[in-house]
Amino acid sequence: MLRTAIIVPCRLESKRFPRKLLHRINGKPLLCWVAERIRLVAPNLDLWFAVDDAALRDCLTPGGFRTVMTRVDHATGTDRIAEANRTVGADQVINVQADEPMVSARQIRLLADLIGGRADMATLAVRFETAEDFRNPNQVKVVCDGNGRARYFSRAPIPYPRDRGGELDDAWVAENPCYRHLGVYAYKSRLLEDFARLPSGRLEEIERLEQLRVIESGREIAVGLTDEPTIGVDTPEDARKFEEYLRGQGGRQPPGADQILPAMRDSTMR
Repeated sequence: MLRTAIIVPCRLESKRFPRKLLHRINGKPLLCWVAERIRLVAPNLDLWFAVDDAALRDCLTPGGFRTVMTRVDHATGTDRIAEANRTVGADQVINVQADEPMVSARQIRLLADLIGGRADMATLAVRFETAEDFRNPNQVKVVCDGNGRARYFSRAPIPYPRDRGGELDDAWVAENPCYRHLGVYAYKSRLLEDFARLPSGRLEEIERLEQLRVIESGREIAVGLTDEPTIGVDTPEDARKFEEYLRGQGGRQPPGADQILPAMRDSTMR
């Protein structure tokens, strides 16, 4: 029976938000919010954290979370997960980012379903709602074919409305296939090992998007659509947004425990 695990890649330093995983939100490090969230919504999956610094390990250990110490110099989170999985030994790996404190049970279930199919890699996307977000280079776009396979990821607003002279408004964005990529993935173990050996792709280097290495190597990435909210903490402003969201929840974890599906308790979702 295939064994599935969640491995969260954790890097201490971040260019846009130094040491953000240790940044305290409502008195608790961001990384702890993410760890507790994953344990809440996916309690029956093996959960590991691939860390590059003892400070991250020491942040997680009091909560009973398992860690694997990895090299500091990995170029991407996927490279870090590939190293960690040599210790974990999972057949399929779900990658939840260490700065995504609102991942849901349904999103994890969808990733698990997708990676159980033909594709060696899977990820998620959500519809853009505003032209402002669609233009934002920090919000990555994905274009898919009719079979739900990713054809390209970009920081640029794609698809580009040529007949409108590139003019964008909220209505156009809402009515057209404008999808924001969510930074969660699933991989077959063979893809992880191949990824670690592949050189960085030219498009990957230009866009600074690791998933383009997979496309450039000719592999398929299955994309699932979700309509559940998420807040990725990339900047101090994002951290403030999450803090404001928590205030609306009375300082508690965002809702999601009730979304744990019975199907998540089958033998393929240990």
